[in-house]
Amino acid sequence: MPRIFGTDIPGEKKVAFALRYVYGIGPTRAASIVQEAGFDESTRARELTEQDINKIMSICVARGFKLEGDLRREIIANIKRLQNIRCYRGIRHYRGLPVRGQRTSSNARTRRGARKTIGVVRGKE
Repeated sequence: MPRIFGTDIPGEKKVAFALRYVYGIGPTRAASIVQEAGFDESTRARELTEQDINKIMSICVARGFKLEGDLRREIIANIKRLQNIRCYRGIRHYRGLPVRGQRTSSNARTRRGARKTIGVVRGKE
């Protein structure tokens, strides 16, 4: 199982799909990296040599991609900044509500969590 930027990528998958396991690399970026590195599309990740892995890493560094920890830190810092200036988006993040204008009266279960029953539970009379 090859390691790229501290992430184990699955060896049985093709390189373009295995690279997506690295946080910050999506389908488009993975395809462009594979194309620039000159790998065959059918190459599996387990077939990569140490030189191939170094080539992939150097391409990412040369293009200035923020990946894994750096990207996670930047995203968290952006959210903290919004919360500190108490803007609308920051308040929504803080309260755990949808940030981008979705309705909350009937949906938003993913963001708000499971339903909580409010009311009195009647005992036996």
